[in-house]
Amino acid sequence: MENFTPGASLLGGALIGLASVLLWAANGRIAGISSIIGGSLGAKGSELGWRLAFTIGLIAAPLLYAAAGGTLPKTELAGGLPLLVVAGLLVGFGTRLGGGCTSGHGVCGMARLSPRSFAAVAVFMAVAAATVFVMRLSLIHI
Repeated sequence: MENFTPGASLLGGALIGLASVLLWAANGRIAGISSIIGGSLGAKGSELGWRLAFTIGLIAAPLLYAAAGGTLPKTELAGGLPLLVVAGLLVGFGTRLGGGCTSGHGVCGMARLSPRSFAAVAVFMAVAAATVFVMRLSLIHI
């Protein structure tokens, strides 16, 4: 198995959970990335401040990790820029349609025992499994 890092994964998951709890306790806000970024478009004052700080932290964290000597995984985009743009737009549409993203529903919603989040995560997982199945099937026939 390649890239099997249970220790780092456990630590990462614990840090995501801690960050979610801290945002909830300090601001009463759910750490759903799509809502944080989407809500920053029309926000002003302190509402804009915490949203920008959260977003900048998401971008800065891996850069700081690399600057401190950490190794970042290599990323390859196989489809090109047009496919990436279409995929991003579809993800944005899906998060609006689903009332949140995987982080909002999976980490925060399920922790709050939200039935809507349990249903959303079940759909996310089913679609992910179906996508893997279809992609693997199509790769076999190429």
